[in-house]
Amino acid sequence: MWIGVLCALLAGAMWGMVFIAPALLAAFSPLELALGRYMAYGAMAFALLLPKLSGLAHRLDRNDCAALLRHALAGNIVYYMLLATGVKLAGVAPTSLIIGLLPITVTLLGRHDHGAVPLARLALPLAVVAAGIACINVDVFTHAHAAGRPPWQTAAGLACAAGALLCWSWYTVDNARYLKANAHFSSAEWSALYGLSTGIIALAIALPAFLLHEGDVTGAAGAASGRDWGLFWTCNALLALGASVIGNQLWNIASRRVPVTLSGQLILFETLFALLYGFLYRQAWPRPLEMTAIVLLAVGVMWSVRLHAAEETITPP
Repeated sequence: MWIGVLCALLAGAMWGMVFIAPALLAAFSPLELALGRYMAYGAMAFALLLPKLSGLAHRLDRNDCAALLRHALAGNIVYYMLLATGVKLAGVAPTSLIIGLLPITVTLLGRHDHGAVPLARLALPLAVVAAGIACINVDVFTHAHAAGRPPWQTAAGLACAAGALLCWSWYTVDNARYLKANAHFSSAEWSALYGLSTGIIALAIALPAFLLHEGDVTGAAGAASGRDWGLFWTCNALLALGASVIGNQLWNIASRRVPVTLSGQLILFETLFALLYGFLYRQAWPRPLEMTAIVLLAVGVMWSVRLHAAEETITPP
């Protein structure tokens, strides 16, 4: 189980980077950010799969294709569009902390799965996590008001973040269940197929979308608006490699090694790394409530890990 925990931590470090990209590429729309990232991911996945693509294609059945389609949409394209919109409207910290509710939502969705610790035993660590989330939200709303951000903008950003939360909660549970029930693909193979399917969908959407705005992509209008396409593709290539190719493979390994309810707790690593990167980006130390939230979230995660480790010792699989 501890290998799964380590893989989840490293995946969180990779995934935390996705919260900074919308701030760096503020001139681009959330749709463009999502399509750019996942077209790059699809190209990398295709390159990784090319030597054995024919063999893998013959092993795919209808259920696999349906799972890849729904996971590509919910776990990648729609999720990242909503996340990027949340970052643009409400900022990195509130978006990352709303999505930090994943441990609670995933725990509730996976409470009947094999290996799940009873909710009564998870009540205290989940309460600690909830207290941490409450602290960061109080801090965020206080400073957003002081900065003069319009209430509708913050509310819209938080609504988008909540939509991203719902997408990822469902994807996390469905992906973990599918991987446990279908062992005919390795974690690396499934991750690459997942990336390829996402890239194909992103390309199908991008072709008409970018053609409608061809002047912004290639002409002087794009340069005049500050839309640096070199930076755009560099950032998206780095996200595709780090957050998608490497991060997703690490998460698939973790999903096979830990119970669904524990995977929900471990997603908090993404939130903690997103906050760390956000502090580095704004070149400021965390405020007192932010630091309190980070400590509470870390305590809640490690407490839950210990509870799951004890449960695994008592009732080994």
